[in-house]
Amino acid sequence: MRNVDVTSKITHGMYVLTTKGGGCIVDAVAQVGKGEKPTIIVSVNKKNFTNQLIKSNQKFALSIIGKKVNPKIIETFGFKSSREIDKFKEIEYREVDGINIISNTLGYLICDVEGFVENETHTVFFGQMFEGDITSDDEVMTYHYYQEHKEELIKITTKDNKTFWVCTLCGYIYDGENLPENFVCPKCKQGPEYFIRK
Repeated sequence: MRNVDVTSKITHGMYVLTTKGGGCIVDAVAQVGKGEKPTIIVSVNKKNFTNQLIKSNQKFALSIIGKKVNPKIIETFGFKSSREIDKFKEIEYREVDGINIISNTLGYLICDVEGFVENETHTVFFGQMFEGDITSDDEVMTYHYYQEHKEELIKITTKDNKTFWVCTLCGYIYDGENLPENFVCPKCKQGPEYFIRK
């Protein structure tokens, strides 16, 4: 038996990944080396515009999300594209070493890209951390916590208060009163169990 949902039990946090020109929400982040400039890896979907931006800029930052995060941060960086909007227009941030760091988060890391590896769906970036700081002692938001509280954290609205469904994995929005039983998300290829009604 192979139950791919078991991967949701892997413990990891939630972050705003930023680079010059954009950013997105990520959860697959790990420290894989120590020393004065630790090696940090982050996995980013190939379809995400931030992926392209990191390859171009060769630098990225991670702002660590806490449980008390402003839902606007989740909405903006998790469910909108930097291709279409300036995500920093309505979000409080500050610039550190040429990269925007999200305010009211728990801390940040800034890395130079050392290299990357491609798999079928994602790019795994290897970064060398050269700057970082802790800005709050609040509790870290884990991926598990996010999944349990996504109803409160996702605050997307549409015109005329129409009913729509949001994929909690990739942010795809399906317009309609009812989501078809056998619906498959065209963006991340997951089923209706990952959608929530709004």
